Amino acid sequence: MELRALPELGASVILAALLVWFGLTLESFWLNTVGKYVAFAFVAVGIVLAWGYCGILSLGQGIFFGLGGYMMAMHLKLVASAPELPDFMVWSSVEQLPAWWQPFHSFPVTVLAILLLPGLLAFVFTYAIFKKRVSGVYFAIVTISLALTMTVLIIGQQGETGGANGITDFRTLLGMDIVSDEARQMIFFTEVGMLWVAMLLSIALLHTRFGRIMVAVRDREDRLRFSGYNTALVKAFVFTVSAVLSSIGGALYTLQVGLITPSLIGAVASVEMVIYAAVGGRLSVSGAVIGALLVGYMRSVLSEEFPEIWLFFLGGMFIFIVAFMPNGIAGVLGQVQQLRHRRGAA
Repeated sequence: MELRALPELGASVILAALLVWFGLTLESFWLNTVGKYVAFAFVAVGIVLAWGYCGILSLGQGIFFGLGGYMMAMHLKLVASAPELPDFMVWSSVEQLPAWWQPFHSFPVTVLAILLLPGLLAFVFTYAIFKKRVSGVYFAIVTISLALTMTVLIIGQQGETGGANGITDFRTLLGMDIVSDEARQMIFFTEVGMLWVAMLLSIALLHTRFGRIMVAVRDREDRLRFSGYNTALVKAFVFTVSAVLSSIGGALYTLQVGLITPSLIGAVASVEMVIYAAVGGRLSVSGAVIGALLVGYMRSVLSEEFPEIWLFFLGGMFIFIVAFMPNGIAGVLGQVQQLRHRRGAA
């Protein structure tokens, strides 16, 4: 790993320490709230890899966030309902558990599915798309269309997915009451540990030879292709990593909140996820985490104070960031640090 990675590594340690301090000091309600923001931080880190360093703007990360969340919810719901069918299936006159629900009786299988299924779908889909050289705004339109399609599909299958209400009313994981204060703290610390590992692995990836190839794909894909590189494979791999991170975030969100709904998959949610990375800094892994925490907090406050117009605030903030702070908060902090060095040298 290059020495240039040291500032990011230091920032990741500071963020992890801050989150651990939150876990030790915050009361249960706020701990659960911060836990939701941390779940979205996984998505933001993945967007930094895909958008910031590889030039892949996806407006459909909610698809993979939702896949992870729904798979975790399916396992929890089966445990809570055993030996009967889930309640929403009974209300919809479903007489037998659908075959595609059966594997989620097992927690290890559920974890494997959360890690493997979104990645497999992302790779197969994006490799085919990138092979046809679809990119930029066209790829963004495709992803947001898929997010909307998936939302409609889930809502339409009320008897098998819970419809617009989603999946909720569960509280046990591996025999542990996940709504107790002790369990919430344990889940939060596990979530922070996983996020820190994800940050470290992402930083390490970006400061390798492959990381330089990612930047080359973003800046001059045509030249890299003419040099003999399979740019479609590079982009598909990076997008797959981003999708897996989003899926993990969705699974952890379900554990934190106790439900998953189609609203977390659609266009609004997916665009919000891009805003997390844009505000924090699309070229900074630690900045993406800061953005997720900050925008998540602002979202909670604004939606309570201005329930009818808070989305306009969020959209205005995104426009401001793109226009005046293209590298987000991390970029501004980097510029301030450079000015200090120049003044010190002078």
